[in-house]
Amino acid sequence: MKHILLRRISQIAGTLLANSYFRAWTGNPQIYQGKLKGIVPPILNCYACPSATVACPAGSAQHFAALRMIPYYVIGSIAMFGVLIGRAACGWVCPFGLLQDLEYKLGRLIKLPKIRIPKWTSWGRYLFLIGMVILAPILTGTAEEGFVMPGKTTFCKFCPAGALEGGIPQVLLHANLRPLLGSLFTRKMIILGIFLIAFLLIKRPFCRVVCPVGAFLGLFNKISLLEFRVDCETCTSCGYCRKVCPVDIAIHESPNSHDCIRCGDCIKACPLGAVKVGSIFGKGGLKESPSSCPAK
Repeated sequence: MKHILLRRISQIAGTLLANSYFRAWTGNPQIYQGKLKGIVPPILNCYACPSATVACPAGSAQHFAALRMIPYYVIGSIAMFGVLIGRAACGWVCPFGLLQDLEYKLGRLIKLPKIRIPKWTSWGRYLFLIGMVILAPILTGTAEEGFVMPGKTTFCKFCPAGALEGGIPQVLLHANLRPLLGSLFTRKMIILGIFLIAFLLIKRPFCRVVCPVGAFLGLFNKISLLEFRVDCETCTSCGYCRKVCPVDIAIHESPNSHDCIRCGDCIKACPLGAVKVGSIFGKGGLKESPSSCPAK
């Protein structure tokens, strides 16, 4: 329980830090445009949210892709976190991850049915990353008389996090925007509604199937300084790790899977203490496997 409480506190703190421009909700509300907006954290947090103080990696990458420029700064910033901690930010800091965790917990409390999605759906993240965040903005841009006409930030037009954090607050705060609402806003509300229902029934479906930030961070899980290992001689494949896992994986099958969000819930849940966390520089005994344990 202490571990879960600590993780919730960390998630709430991450949400508040990323959205700490509270003045945006009072007086003449304006989106924060200060120097902190140049920070690109390893989380999905819409920079159109009135109180957002930092940038969104997906939105920033699309901006540069739409201009047909390589987003070196965005890639470097996220890669730095990936090399250090893999996808740990997804499990400990991300606001949209917190929402999914809380909704799924609510679904269990009111005894809604649980739905498991196939493991292969996790590759959908890479389709969204490559297709919507990279290729679509590049392909929809045009060059006219030596000038590059920016393409469309396609992922933002579908992102439920953007609808919840940016779309709805902006409409509530700015009455002059309401007459301009059209099919795009309606579509985003429908997508958001579908995901809000899915969060009650499925463990982190957005993180597992859609999130391009998690997709990029997941590439570093096998090489990050932070590493999970399993003592295969101790592990009995009892399934407790998968039962508590927010992304529904069995850690002993792939301790450093690109799906793992490094939350550590499996470490606390393992009755035999077979799951361990450490560094790539401290390999531990030969019994500990960074890859997978044979089925028992």
